[in-house]
Amino acid sequence: MAHGSRVFEEPTSPGTPTVVPGIVPVVFGTAPVNLVQGIDNVNKPIKCESFTDFKKQFGFSKDWDNYTLCEVADAAFIEFEVAPFIFVNVLDPEVHKKRLTEQTLTIENHKATIKNYGVLKKSLKLIANNETLKEDVDYIASFNDDGLVTIAFLTIQEAVIAEYDMLDPSLVTATDVIGGYDVDTGKASGLECINKVFPRLRMVPSLILAPKFALDPTVAAVMRAKATSVNKYFKSFALTDADTSETVVFTDVFGWKNDNGYTGKLEAFCWPLVAKKNKVYHLSTHLACNILKVCTINKNYPYESASNKTIPIDKIVVKKGDSYEEVELEPNQAEILNDQGIVTALNFVNGFVTWGNYTAAYPDVTDIKDKFHATRLMHNFIGNTIVLKTWEKVDGPIRRRLVDEIVDEMNMWMNGLQGEGAIIGGRVEARAEDNPKEQLTEGKIIFRYFVAEPTPAQEIENILQVDTSYYDKIFN
Repeated sequence: MAHGSRVFEEPTSPGTPTVVPGIVPVVFGTAPVNLVQGIDNVNKPIKCESFTDFKKQFGFSKDWDNYTLCEVADAAFIEFEVAPFIFVNVLDPEVHKKRLTEQTLTIENHKATIKNYGVLKKSLKLIANNETLKEDVDYIASFNDDGLVTIAFLTIQEAVIAEYDMLDPSLVTATDVIGGYDVDTGKASGLECINKVFPRLRMVPSLILAPKFALDPTVAAVMRAKATSVNKYFKSFALTDADTSETVVFTDVFGWKNDNGYTGKLEAFCWPLVAKKNKVYHLSTHLACNILKVCTINKNYPYESASNKTIPIDKIVVKKGDSYEEVELEPNQAEILNDQGIVTALNFVNGFVTWGNYTAAYPDVTDIKDKFHATRLMHNFIGNTIVLKTWEKVDGPIRRRLVDEIVDEMNMWMNGLQGEGAIIGGRVEARAEDNPKEQLTEGKIIFRYFVAEPTPAQEIENILQVDTSYYDKIFN
């Protein structure tokens, strides 16, 4: 038993992220869940508001190619310091695993380290002299800071064989990310879990991400489909990326985008990858974080574009084989990408920024609400909020008082949005011609909402000319 006073140190934690309730990203991918065995974190929407939250629920790894959720956690909680993010891990340690046997451990000073990452510690079996060693009697196994299992032997051992299961993220496929609904068990998996977010957390999904997996056109197609109808009543917005291994030059992106169907009205399509030192992120990850960051400046209303807003990177890259190659993108080239509905990253007057306002549907779709990210996100926000604000009126008695209550309350809300600068103007009307008695007797009532969101000032034209009259002032 210890006797005295002692101090235990913990690593310095990153700053506390700013919570942005107006925009809620939902991220689908894989995490090193072996580090937190015992937590139910497979195909469950879990809200995290800090890096500590994330590590507690999912663990953390620097191997983002295999553990994709960690990329977003790093960007959100360390680089941008914004929250909340909702994560859905699709890597199931009961399914996506492999067995290793007859591995001889190297023992030094009564200690050994298993060099493979992803060990499922509960499956660990140590054998010495044809006998199975007992945990907490013959040895103690724990994870070190690098996520590797270290073994401290309590009894003298010279030759030990290890057998264990370990995670195999390579077994996670597009099918796992797409998921579905099992009618027999009543359980959802993959992207189908988007419909579990609001019932579970009372938060409306605003953005849908699946870094790396969204490079697969089938996954991206389901993301777009889910964005159109969440829980039947809400709309979301998908953030996707081009596969930079197939689009090394910016002129390759247009054909790849159209050939693979990345043309959604509720979608932002990004190219290329972005990097800070040795950390490489999908641009969709930084775009999501930037959307939240801009939202914090505007009292949590998503009406301002995230384009031309700084991102913490030092280069943009594409993938070539097992390495990355830096890209130098000029403003005129970035403009060409933007004109094809592609968001990029540009290093110019303000340093590196996300650059581009158009949704993936542009240039084929030119409706104001569907061509700009900012207007589409604000339109979603207004539509989703209308559902939330009027839901309590559902099943109330249809009479003049109900009509006036909804019109007055929602017009007051619209006036508030206008006062905050979130919209240029808006109003709510209940028209007699929309509500004939045949409809009212069926229990249905219709209200009309009119709104104008501010569009991004993506082109500012300044006319410069010489005024010779100023020369008269030289001697007069």
